[in-house]
Amino acid sequence: MTLARREFLQVLGAASAAGMALGPHAEADAATAEAALYDLPRFGNVSLLHMTDCHAQLLPLHFREPSVNLGVGAMRGQWPHLVGDALLKAAKIPPGTRAAHAFTMLDFERAARRYGRVGGFAHLATLVKRLKASRPGALLLDGGDTWQGSATALWTQGQDMVDAALALGVDVMTGHWEFTYGMERVKQIVEKDFQGRIQFIAQNVQTADFGDPVFPSHSWREINGVPVAIIGQAFPYTPIANPRYFVADWRFGIEEANLQKTVDEVRAKGAQLVVLLSHNGMDVDLKLASRVRGIDAILGGHTHDGVPLALPISNPGGTTLVTNAGSNGKFLGVMDFDVRNGKLADWRYKLLPVFTNQLTPDPAMQALIDKVRGPYEARLAEPLAVTEGLLYRRGNFNGSWDQLICDALIDVQGADLALSPGFRWGTTLLPGETITRERLMDQLAITYPYATLTEMSGEMLKTVLEDVADNLFNPDPYYQQGGDMVRTGGLAYTCTPAAAMGRRIADLRLANGRAIEAGKTYKVAGWAPVAEGARTAGWKPVWEVIEPWLKAQKPRVKPRRVSVPKLVGIAGDPGVRL
Repeated sequence: MTLARREFLQVLGAASAAGMALGPHAEADAATAEAALYDLPRFGNVSLLHMTDCHAQLLPLHFREPSVNLGVGAMRGQWPHLVGDALLKAAKIPPGTRAAHAFTMLDFERAARRYGRVGGFAHLATLVKRLKASRPGALLLDGGDTWQGSATALWTQGQDMVDAALALGVDVMTGHWEFTYGMERVKQIVEKDFQGRIQFIAQNVQTADFGDPVFPSHSWREINGVPVAIIGQAFPYTPIANPRYFVADWRFGIEEANLQKTVDEVRAKGAQLVVLLSHNGMDVDLKLASRVRGIDAILGGHTHDGVPLALPISNPGGTTLVTNAGSNGKFLGVMDFDVRNGKLADWRYKLLPVFTNQLTPDPAMQALIDKVRGPYEARLAEPLAVTEGLLYRRGNFNGSWDQLICDALIDVQGADLALSPGFRWGTTLLPGETITRERLMDQLAITYPYATLTEMSGEMLKTVLEDVADNLFNPDPYYQQGGDMVRTGGLAYTCTPAAAMGRRIADLRLANGRAIEAGKTYKVAGWAPVAEGARTAGWKPVWEVIEPWLKAQKPRVKPRRVSVPKLVGIAGDPGVRL
């Protein structure tokens, strides 16, 4: 990817504004701070607001950004693979500011206590209304992973989030974890709840038999006289990353050729602005942007990367802007376009952190949240334990929440070691906070939650780790098919991310230091099996295993010693800060 000089200066300008505008208002009251931080001057004639990967979090929360986000091959040290000080330097965000806290994990506990929580749909609603009021015709786009990630979303089959999205004023949406409620539930919501209000689009989902489109490929809108086409891109590897049986009649893929065809068709019909609403993940979007002609901007999600600028990527047809808007309701992207003489002439982009104590909550949205949560409050609030350490999940390798889950699975099931999926979603708890059922379910709330105990040879264990490592560290983004590295408990190993497939994992050892033997069998605890047979195997939901273990950790849950593999070949990599 290449940046022209003018585009590079635009990137620097956007980044500088993202960092500099937030610092002076750290101690302001909500009303004053709201006016100061979120009063963005209108620019151009088409505005799109973008949220993604909120994972069903209706209330304000803490969320720690990763300390490991490695890029491989040409992506090493490039956006979005920057963390900590390297990210601040690249984005020109001053250290110690609210923006530094929003975009990095630096000094997280202290900064979180100082600056407070982020996100929350009542606060997000205030920001959306403010921006729409100043930008006539502005649309709110939802990049997906909205209906899953909380206890109430699981218990209502996503209905709480459907109602919240309707109240928030979402205009267009695509998806990923939404599909784990099954085809019938997705169609029910799209055809009934969303009818005439929210368009669910995905050019890359077809029927498995005849290849017919399951959803509209795009949404056509005229905004202030400008014909705009928004094309949908659902997560391409849904049947691999999640159980196939949930979407048995549908097929997914990147569908680059079909995307080019769709872009060409909408351009031929007169679209003067073409935007891709994507759930590919940012590396995939960057490659796609370099190959597909005619897309003005990609508003991306899936990898939860909070990137405070839009990257202009050159391709044979011109330039495509690529963005990624973080997760958990923590950010709202604002993309302003100036379309003149039938084409994009200029643009401005801001990724706004949603600081709870800097925004007045919207009363109507708060009332809806209270209503949908009301029947479940007692179950949600039940205390299970108090944590002495910071509990977080996000990064290429284990977080402390992942470690807690693995440790509990080993203890309860008498396993030699544990493997936990490389999920990116899940809220953060500060030391001294209570682990309620709700906070635990933030880490576990899925529709295939079974806790497993299986026998696995040392050879098979290495194969599993190698397969997941290739999924994460394959230098071709089109082969990166899911989340982060599988989380481990009771296991140490060496990882060389830049090595060839099958050669990244070495020196596997149990917690006692004994080497894993290829021909020996080990008891491996895990959860979230994707095989259809797991539904009838008699395994318990994982929360029924973890909850009693937590209650037995008296008086408090000790800080977790997070297991991170020995990393080889990453010296000086700006995607690591351990």
